[in-house]
Amino acid sequence: MLNSWVVIPTCLPLVLRRCHACASERFRTSGKFRVNAHHKLIDAWLLALCTGCGETTKVTVLERTNVRSVRPELLDRLHDNDPGLAAELLQDPVVRRRNRIALDWDNAWRLYTGASDHLDREVIEVSVRFAAPIPVRPVRLIAEGFGLSRAAVERLIAEGNLVSAVRLSGKRSGDFTFTLKR
Repeated sequence: MLNSWVVIPTCLPLVLRRCHACASERFRTSGKFRVNAHHKLIDAWLLALCTGCGETTKVTVLERTNVRSVRPELLDRLHDNDPGLAAELLQDPVVRRRNRIALDWDNAWRLYTGASDHLDREVIEVSVRFAAPIPVRPVRLIAEGFGLSRAAVERLIAEGNLVSAVRLSGKRSGDFTFTLKR
């Protein structure tokens, strides 16, 4: 029987960018946008506050874009401060690259494992699905899901008792499956 686990975001990740006012490198986004129109051109930013001093920084979403080329639904979502849009934009690699930011997902996700009836079986197959592209180490997920230490999970991998078609070292943000043999 295949068990299904889901990695679910619990809040928006922190934005990693150096603060101009203090030495902090972390900004918390509230999901608020600022939209500014200049005749037929529009700018839009996602606002974020420094975790150290509270200084505001802007993550550019639109820059000097012709208003007619922006989808009306996007404009509505910007004006409504849609938190779902904030999450989508933070996960967009183009937005991250343009603004030279990275994301810190620590404490911004949780693992849903469902019922724990799998612990007594000899062979356990698990499918891990990501509700959002959150980069997490598979070893950490497996340790959390089974209530093991990371060292114990590393030992299971080394002994060949924990196998997967994907590499379990490093970080993953895409779905994968693994098999644990007791």
